[in-house]
Amino acid sequence: MRALLILSLLAALSAPAAAVEIDGRIDPAEWQGAHHVTDFRKTQPLSREPGTLATEAWVLATPDGLAVAFRNLQPPETRTRQKVQRDFEEQVDRVNLMVDFDGDGRTAYDFTIASTGGIADSVVTNENQFNDDWDGQWLHAVSEDAAGWNVEMLIPWYTAPMRNGENGMRRIKVYLDRVIGSTGERSAWPAASFETPRFMSDFSPLEIPLYSQSLLAITPYASGLYDNVAHASDFDAGADIFWKPNGQFQLTATLNPDFGQVESDDLVINFSATEAFISDKRPFFTENQGIFEFTTPSDFSQLLYTRRVGAPADDHSGEAGDITGAVKLNGSFGATKYGVFAAEEADEVGRTFAALRVVRDFTTQNLGAMVTHVDRPFLDREATVAGIDQNWRPTERLSLQTRVIGSQIDQAGETTRDSGFTTWIKYEMDDGWRQEWIGMHFGNDLQINDFGYLSRNSTNYGHWELRRRFADLPAESRYASKEWRWRASTNHNDHGERLSNQFRISRQGNLRNGSFEYMQLNVNSAGVSDLLTRGHGSVNVPPSFNAHYEYDRPRKGDWGFEVLADVFTGGIAGNDKIGFDVEATPTYFINDAFSVYGGVYYEQIPAWLVWQNDNLIGEFDEHWLQFNAGLDWIMTDRHELRVKLQAIGLDAQLRQGYRVDAAGNSIPTADPIDDFSVRNLGFQVRYRYELAPLSYLYVVYGRGGYEQLPISEETPDLVRDSLELRDDEQLLVKLSYRFEI
Repeated sequence: MRALLILSLLAALSAPAAAVEIDGRIDPAEWQGAHHVTDFRKTQPLSREPGTLATEAWVLATPDGLAVAFRNLQPPETRTRQKVQRDFEEQVDRVNLMVDFDGDGRTAYDFTIASTGGIADSVVTNENQFNDDWDGQWLHAVSEDAAGWNVEMLIPWYTAPMRNGENGMRRIKVYLDRVIGSTGERSAWPAASFETPRFMSDFSPLEIPLYSQSLLAITPYASGLYDNVAHASDFDAGADIFWKPNGQFQLTATLNPDFGQVESDDLVINFSATEAFISDKRPFFTENQGIFEFTTPSDFSQLLYTRRVGAPADDHSGEAGDITGAVKLNGSFGATKYGVFAAEEADEVGRTFAALRVVRDFTTQNLGAMVTHVDRPFLDREATVAGIDQNWRPTERLSLQTRVIGSQIDQAGETTRDSGFTTWIKYEMDDGWRQEWIGMHFGNDLQINDFGYLSRNSTNYGHWELRRRFADLPAESRYASKEWRWRASTNHNDHGERLSNQFRISRQGNLRNGSFEYMQLNVNSAGVSDLLTRGHGSVNVPPSFNAHYEYDRPRKGDWGFEVLADVFTGGIAGNDKIGFDVEATPTYFINDAFSVYGGVYYEQIPAWLVWQNDNLIGEFDEHWLQFNAGLDWIMTDRHELRVKLQAIGLDAQLRQGYRVDAAGNSIPTADPIDDFSVRNLGFQVRYRYELAPLSYLYVVYGRGGYEQLPISEETPDLVRDSLELRDDEQLLVKLSYRFEI
């Protein structure tokens, strides 16, 4: 059957194709010879029945790129009219094209268009892991009529590096889907789902002519910044360079990059021993980054974490590393793909980063290797990390992912080595059942955070999870689908101490009105907290539990909202003291292009443990109040205005201080420990004008501050007072323009 499909597509797509005008109007003459798709099947809920509303699509390889058109029948009264920003997540009418240009199931590119013309793009790796940090350049247009709405898009061949073909043909794999915003229903061709272990592997193969494009693009920038606190100004300039002479080679470089904050990160207050993960939106680091994807099942873990480049300098001055330049090469030879990454920071505290990545595709598996190296002269430290990864798909039901990692740290004349591995097995059964096994070992001295990210080492973790998906619920049910999950896990550190055994039960529900609901309950055994005292002894902790609930309802009329709530215990108090948090964020739509939101988050932890020094910890009664507000105004397709405010007040009153003895017991102590409070503010007004694709003018005003005091204060007062913080106040103007040669 698959052979017949490929032959039919070959016959349809091998003939020379003329250019398609991307105007949103599907001209039958332009799409002659295209592969015509009509068999769209439901994948949310995953019933694989025909879609509720008729959808057609056309796929055509042209010399200018891969052209795709959608015809979406839909009554006008059910269409969503909400305008969305780039990389939107809102539940609106939309279509998706996903392309695996090499057809090997390792990396795909996702192109999304909303019915109102907004776009999103992302990179898909590890079968079903999406990263929307990447922004590509591609053509798109939307039109509508009384019966439905149309989409046309063109993806240039220079979008991604791709392997060479044979006999004038190239084999790619494609996936198309359409989402109805008012109900959340998704119908797709082929009927693959990112909610299953195999997703990219189930894309449909296409044999297309071996088209190729070359491109040289230079994006110079100039920025000016005025600091209203220091009463100083700064001017900077640089450029990004993108060169693709053919399909098998791409070079991306940046000279004196400017990473002024045109995108505001969410505020983070972190008193734990674990570093918070923050994604990267800087264009150079997101361009064709998929080849460097080397992750493990541990949360956010990866061997190459690009936020390390330009991170705070090693001299603890608080200044960011000054990046002189960086270069990235992507390419292929035969069935082997490679990537080379290098970056250099200036001055005596500057670091040097390098990475090499090689991957090879076989019939049922991918194999890869990666090496990273960081030279940190200010710390007299060199860090080298090597990894081997394997993705094996022996059958359509079974998939296995294996990662082996080793690190070598040379610092001040001493060398430290250690290793780790992960194994991830997924098995799809009949009637919606699925099993999953994960095993992880990270050695006590494994260190990858010079260039990568790992929340913790010294881990020996395993779990077994059983899932059941219900996609054929009665028509009178408010749910379109549900999925139940049951998980049992165990986790020990590399010293043989039990961190926790856990039983988890959760349920995910997709409602017929397009809403999303999730509930989770974790029951944790007694164990130890081995990171709390930062190496001064493990702390015994009794059994605990935590329960989570969230509900997200998309826009209905003028309103949309999100709510979440948690109830939990923990610390050395165990189940004797119960904490909670709750958050509600309603959004009001003044019109389809203008919305405002205001949300409140409140948290109380009655037995919050905070490390003080040595083996001294404090147990606090913590109260956290956070106010979030803002507006999004899409004035035209090119003009956007965004306002974002976050104000936090945290109050912590001491209940008791403890010293941790050699056996891990917490012994009450009268050592002096202060109450404390924290105020934190982040405020940004950002205007963006798109001059041309990937060419922007930004005008950004930002203000913020952080203050921690050894006193206790009511959280409403702290939030109000945080609005007066002014550690930073800046006005930034940045202009970048992409020239294609």
